Amino acid sequence: MIRILSSGDRKVTDIVPAACSATLPADAVWIDLLSPTRQEVQFVEKVLGLELPTHEEMLEIEPSSRLYQDAGATFATASLLWHADTETPEMSPVTFVLGERVLVTIRYGEPKSFAMFQVQAEKQAAICQSSATVLLGLLDAVIDRMADILERCGMEVDRISKDVFGRATPSGRIHTPTHAYTDTLQRIGRQQDIVNKARESLVGMGRVVGFLTISRQPPLDKAGREHLKTLARDARSLTDHAAFIVTNINFLLDATLGMINIEQNQIIKIFSVAAVAFLPPTLVASIYGMNFEFMPELKWSLGYPLALALMVLSAVVPFLYFRRRKWL
Repeated sequence: MIRILSSGDRKVTDIVPAACSATLPADAVWIDLLSPTRQEVQFVEKVLGLELPTHEEMLEIEPSSRLYQDAGATFATASLLWHADTETPEMSPVTFVLGERVLVTIRYGEPKSFAMFQVQAEKQAAICQSSATVLLGLLDAVIDRMADILERCGMEVDRISKDVFGRATPSGRIHTPTHAYTDTLQRIGRQQDIVNKARESLVGMGRVVGFLTISRQPPLDKAGREHLKTLARDARSLTDHAAFIVTNINFLLDATLGMINIEQNQIIKIFSVAAVAFLPPTLVASIYGMNFEFMPELKWSLGYPLALALMVLSAVVPFLYFRRRKWL
């Protein structure tokens, strides 16, 4: 799919290569290639006189393959997070091609930042003045979207923290069903996945912004370079914030596993105390269960109730002792 943004109407319109002319609208400032076909890529290459990277080339991680200049244009590729609001967040490469007159973006996913930018472009004419302003607006939208994602992750981590440390009863004991811990571990894992992907996106955006700052093809004005420096600072601060959230997530993971160990230890302790408490009665029963001919107690009239009382007493005394020592 090919979408074109013009500085005149400031609206993104779809075009079909076979049905359009060999030239772009005079006021076109942005060409957005969303999961383009080979025919669509060839059309844009013919119109602009550029060789655009393929999807396989966009997936390469070498800096020389992601950040370079060619034919008077600057090519920069970063992997962006999308589907962050679903159970299956994904990473998708996005290439920004900054030309003298037109900005070209090539993507095979639909990050919400692009939809956010389109809404802003319809409201703010300054964003659509040139290819450089469109690029800065897009980078702004991407970083703002990453900030929103990290903010939501931070709030979810706080909720998980309250769930993990708020399960103790007034007596200080913890009684949590297994499925609750399973759910908590799944929530922690999902937030870890999202934050790591957001951090990867921010690192990629930082590289893109840094490369654009030193780029001279096409040249940016002073305001544009100052804007890029601001974006670089924002990307670094968000990367640090993502690292802080990851630290909290790792702490919650350790805390949850510790709570599981405490719960298991309490269960094992109950079984251990029960085994110790019933050991003396078992000993008494074993003694009087032996089949010896000469056992004086066998001829006592009170031998049977005395043996029962002795077994009960030998079980109650350890139980009371354990309760007094607060082992139960």
